[in-house]
Amino acid sequence: MSDEANGNGGNSGDGGNGIVLGPNRYGKAEVRLVRVTRDTARHEVDDLNVTSQLRGDFRAAHLEGDNAHVVATDTQKNTIFAFARDGVGAPEEFLQRLADHFTGEFDWVTGGRWLAERFAWERIASDGEEHDHAFVRSGQEVRTAAVVVDGGVRHVLGGLQDLTVMKTTDSGFEGFPRDRYTTLQETADRILATSVAVRWRFAAGSRPDYDALYGRVRAHLLASFAEGYSPALQATLYDMGRAVLETEAELDEIRFSMPNRHHFAVDLAPFGLDNPNEVFFAVDRPYGLIEASVMRAGVEPAPAAWEGVAGFC
Repeated sequence: MSDEANGNGGNSGDGGNGIVLGPNRYGKAEVRLVRVTRDTARHEVDDLNVTSQLRGDFRAAHLEGDNAHVVATDTQKNTIFAFARDGVGAPEEFLQRLADHFTGEFDWVTGGRWLAERFAWERIASDGEEHDHAFVRSGQEVRTAAVVVDGGVRHVLGGLQDLTVMKTTDSGFEGFPRDRYTTLQETADRILATSVAVRWRFAAGSRPDYDALYGRVRAHLLASFAEGYSPALQATLYDMGRAVLETEAELDEIRFSMPNRHHFAVDLAPFGLDNPNEVFFAVDRPYGLIEASVMRAGVEPAPAAWEGVAGFC
């Protein structure tokens, strides 16, 4: 990312001491937004956690204490709420509306980063009938979205996090190098469990039905995790990414961050009992952390899309 795009102006701020302002952004983080659509007696709920951060010419604010170009973070928060008045829809679409507004309304705002987490609710059922306006928090994961704008280039990311999955067999870990510090025993039959965090990057100019594509990607991930023998979490990660890219042409790249939720068989011999891989001790830490990107061949990397998106390599 260029100094000019970040409002750094090359050597701006160098008073002869060799110190300059580096890349910067600012905004309002984690705006909790709940939007109830009540056009009819049957209500709908959108529940999001939204972050807005701007990039641009903010040199004077840092170097001179001049706030003439500082769009207050409170203004950014209010804009998020105001835009929700016209509806939310897919989080990817909502974030792009915010990006269009801030980069179009303020000449010195050249880009930014907008993030969203979406929390799912489902209707409470009574006597087999879904209630019109009573809900229970649901969802096996949190849906995520991100829009990153750098000058005239826009990147859109979809994703999910906290999708906890397990397979109780058809997984092993063998053939790894051993040295004097290695105590882990090889196995061809173990529990494989992880909490999937993943983001996928849409091809430039792609504008699909984001909700429908989200459902398909989630299904691909789960099916790929469940199928076949896993020789390591790395191999399973790659298979999951490949399954998505082979079927979803509107995606160029998918990135994973997957902790290995270890389950170790408990030694019951001191109690005169055997343990045929039935009783396990679940270890929450330390844990292996596997991160990787799976890309479509021939597609140029887009490092700017991932800048500041935590948890991904």
